[in-house]
Amino acid sequence: MKWYMKNKTEVIKELQTDVEKGLTQAEVDSRLEKYGPNSLKEEKKRSLLSRILAQFADFLVLILIAAAIISVFVGESTDAIVIIAIVMLNAFLGVYQEGKAEKSLDALKKMSSPTAKVIRDGKTSTVDANTLVPGDIVLLDAGDIMPADLRFVESSNLKIEEASLTGESVPVDKNSSAEYNEEVSLGDRKNMGYMSTVVTYGRAKSIVVGTGPDTEIGKIATAIQVSDVETTPLQKQLNGLGKVLGITTIIICAIVFGVGLLQGEGVLEMLMISISLAVAAIPEGLPAIVTIVLALGMNRMVKRHAIVKKLLAVETLGSTTVICSDKTGTLTQNEMTVVKVYTDETIIDVTGTGYSPEGEFKLDEKSIDYKSIPDLKTLLSIATLSNDAEIEKGEESYKVVGDPTEGSLITLGTKAGIQKKDINKTFKRIEEIPFDSERKMMTTFHENFLPERVVSFTKGAPDIIIDKCSHISIKGRPVPFDSQLKKETMTINSQFSKDALRVLAFAYKEYPALPRDIDKKEIESDMTFVGLVGMIDPARPEAKAAIAKCKDAGIKTIMITGDYKETAFAIAKQLGLAEKESEAMMGAELDNLSDEQLQTKVKTTKVFARVSPDHKVRIVEALKRNGNITAMTGDGVNDAPALKKADIGVSMGITGTDVAKNTAELILTDDNFASIVSAVEEGRVIYDNIRKFVYFLLSCNIGEILIIFISILANLPVPLLPIQLLWLNLVTDSFPALALGMEKGDPDIMEKKPRDPKEPLLNKDLVTRIIVQSIAIAAATLSAYLIALNFYPDKIEESRTIAFTTLILAELLRSYSTRSQTHTIFEIGIFSNRTLVYGTLFSFGLTLAVIYIPFLQPIFDTFPMGWQDWKIVLTFAFVPLIVGELFKFVKR
Repeated sequence: MKWYMKNKTEVIKELQTDVEKGLTQAEVDSRLEKYGPNSLKEEKKRSLLSRILAQFADFLVLILIAAAIISVFVGESTDAIVIIAIVMLNAFLGVYQEGKAEKSLDALKKMSSPTAKVIRDGKTSTVDANTLVPGDIVLLDAGDIMPADLRFVESSNLKIEEASLTGESVPVDKNSSAEYNEEVSLGDRKNMGYMSTVVTYGRAKSIVVGTGPDTEIGKIATAIQVSDVETTPLQKQLNGLGKVLGITTIIICAIVFGVGLLQGEGVLEMLMISISLAVAAIPEGLPAIVTIVLALGMNRMVKRHAIVKKLLAVETLGSTTVICSDKTGTLTQNEMTVVKVYTDETIIDVTGTGYSPEGEFKLDEKSIDYKSIPDLKTLLSIATLSNDAEIEKGEESYKVVGDPTEGSLITLGTKAGIQKKDINKTFKRIEEIPFDSERKMMTTFHENFLPERVVSFTKGAPDIIIDKCSHISIKGRPVPFDSQLKKETMTINSQFSKDALRVLAFAYKEYPALPRDIDKKEIESDMTFVGLVGMIDPARPEAKAAIAKCKDAGIKTIMITGDYKETAFAIAKQLGLAEKESEAMMGAELDNLSDEQLQTKVKTTKVFARVSPDHKVRIVEALKRNGNITAMTGDGVNDAPALKKADIGVSMGITGTDVAKNTAELILTDDNFASIVSAVEEGRVIYDNIRKFVYFLLSCNIGEILIIFISILANLPVPLLPIQLLWLNLVTDSFPALALGMEKGDPDIMEKKPRDPKEPLLNKDLVTRIIVQSIAIAAATLSAYLIALNFYPDKIEESRTIAFTTLILAELLRSYSTRSQTHTIFEIGIFSNRTLVYGTLFSFGLTLAVIYIPFLQPIFDTFPMGWQDWKIVLTFAFVPLIVGELFKFVKR
């Protein structure tokens, strides 16, 4: 359908919609059933068979399969069957977990999916983009991604970046009034917007004309796909570790095989011993557990209001040294409240909080009628008319749809009985110049406010508006705005700012008719100044505690805001972020600093005020040159470069534009600074937990290698058979290791310095611990084995069962010590990790099963132990746990 060739009336009629009220929910549901969801066809998911086969592509698993094949050839068919059965079980567990991870990822995608602001049933609301249907009325602002193919019915200074569709690198102008009688190319359709393109400027009201596969981008099969999951540095280290273990194992097996032959042992016997050694060396559960722990960690982050889009971000979060945070909505509550008004040379107090319309105007602590001050009435009218936000009454409180600052101005007018809906009908907006970060102003044009005149209302930054005003309204009449009056007004502005108030100025200009050529510089000059309002966005109570936690964790917090220096510093001081005014600087000062000077300045500066998007990028670059791992928050289109430049880009989930969300690695669902700190903490916990179970698995497996290797060198019968080792690794390693990955983290994890991202997973400290624990495990097991050999000189099966049980119990018990590298099991609570308690009990129960269930005994070469045997086992099983706890005291 060539919607661009139809005029607005034809489009509205054909789609049977209402531009003012939108579709009813019943009609939306009906059309959704007819047209389907507004989503592009996703890539075909892998079949169950392909996912199962993928589990066998791992280097370590292939060694096990090779071991099973050799077992068949040497006549050990029972071993081969059990090995293959356990490998298959491991594969199915991997597929099951992969399915769970996919579901978690789908949930994350759903939470971070694009949204659209629509009018339905006469109300404005934000909905998931995939619920849009043809005929829906969509409102667009700068920063929004086109949620579908749209035909504009109203537009103001609209520009759209269509590079993803047309290859045009420069944003193109759009105009809802454009009409075409003949076909034009995609890039020349001024009255249309297409799915996935980006609004870079202006605003518009539009009608959905195409969804999902029917959109232009759907037709040419350029669906937006989620980028492939990258292999993170941690995963690369673990993959490398697996290969090193595998190659080392082959070398050790060859050495053992050679030594055995030199000692006169049989070829087949030494081949089976070598296989058992290979089995002992391979941490089969490692890849699966890493995936599970990362998925569980990401899900925990979601519960703490942080969506992590990339696994790389999980690792980087734990290394963060600096958090650059926006002030509004992140460190504060984002519920702006006007508390001061300055007009007619008078300061008026306003009561009430948030967006509730309850409040009064007071002069000298006495309530007044706003109509008693003519200029106050004008100011309230400008504040309400030059405004794109709306206030909605929720079940529990009032909320703003749009900018919080504009929301507070609507509430201010409502406190005087001025309803936005009514005043907009009376003084209709006929044109506008949207706000942008360069001008720092917004202007709207209205009729009927003055008889036979058109009036432009301007609101914006006080210093700029005061400078551009030639008159000031006093007692309802304009008088020259001389230098003395400007100085007095600027003094009030500064006074408001020092009280941590955000200040906006208001002015107007009148014309005989709407100007034909709207020149911003001409319109927004020679205006009449009306007054100032001072509003406050209270600091979040939890932000102060979060900043204190950052200090303890060695993380520096920097406030970067567009507010004035006085306002920013006042909030920073209130939050405990800064103490001296010398720790704050203006964005204009950055322009006079070289990159080298800024690199020095960022070491001591904690507040950057009145900054531009370019300043943010420079600040991030300076911090990174100083060796910092930097997290940067942002919510606007202009924040995207800084979010991309930072090590961790953090977007606001509520107020953030789609561009910011797509650029960032982390999305906050509650726009709260405390959630960033929670995410950093969770990142540290996840990384620590991965190190814990790697430490646990490697020390267990190296201990097993030592047991086999030493017994071969000592010319002893092999204490553990391949089937026993495989069972041991799968059951007693995997369940405790998974439980370790679910640890809550050390209580003082946020009191430690950030981890050096260049530090290897196996650092010197961890290698030392692995060596100590491996020796303890080997010594304990071999000691129990030697005593058993003396106790049962002619019964190797009994001695192996004692060694097998001692090793299992030793590994299960020492998992409790592995929970923390610094805190004892009594400090963290022996039973505080219930998953570990259940996991170890389950593993021990399986161990008892293979020892005491008759039909399993011949498979695993075990015998039912008596009390005398258990005394040997219990004597040595506690050794690794005790050594681990003593090692913590030594390290302290």
